[in-house]
Amino acid sequence: MAGGNGETAVSGAKRSDLPVRLASAAAMLAVAGAALWQGGQVLDLFIGLVAFACFAEFTVLVVRATGNVPYRLAALIAGGLYIAAAAAILVGAGDFLLVLILGATIFTDTGAYFAGRAIGGPRIAPSISPSKTWAGLFGGMIASALWTLAWVMAIDSGLDWLGPRFALGIPLDGANLASIAALGAGLAVVAQAGDFFESWLKRKAGVKDSSRLIPGHGGVFDRVDGLLPVAIAVGGIAASVAN
Repeated sequence: MAGGNGETAVSGAKRSDLPVRLASAAAMLAVAGAALWQGGQVLDLFIGLVAFACFAEFTVLVVRATGNVPYRLAALIAGGLYIAAAAAILVGAGDFLLVLILGATIFTDTGAYFAGRAIGGPRIAPSISPSKTWAGLFGGMIASALWTLAWVMAIDSGLDWLGPRFALGIPLDGANLASIAALGAGLAVVAQAGDFFESWLKRKAGVKDSSRLIPGHGGVFDRVDGLLPVAIAVGGIAASVAN
């Protein structure tokens, strides 16, 4: 009986928190969308502020996770380079790559959430992140693959509302479309790896969220943990293709 009452209380708390979460999500989307729409220095400033907030939260987590000063310094240097690299790629990315990165991350999270809830099943790493399931991972991979395919085909077709046509320089035949879908699925795995990394760090620090900056959502690092490695991966792929 105690377990049942506890679960009821938790589910009730989640329901009561839903309006706050929805309001925060709407505000985040509005701010990010406005920055993306403005582009230029406004977008660069927004990315810089997000990166700064993310590093500040990362610093707090590292300090909580270990009292070993050399470990702290090494982690802060590595984390600073990690976050700065992702931010630099996002600042330098054109609209095509920027939207690709954001979309792959968002669709991975969405696909993983719904597949995980609908199917459930075995956890990937319950000691690190108990809510992450294999079904959720595959759902995220499928969603990200579909998004990547849709975005590439839309931008290559030159739809008026997307602006000028972006010439990819490759024929969108069966083989290339399969490769593009595989890229999207791979980016989902990368995003999940970033999520696991932050979950592991929070476990070490003994906290649930990276901060309480965003009501109902935790901190900035909680929201961009998957975006950071996806940005780095896409930036690396784009650089190798260009060369």
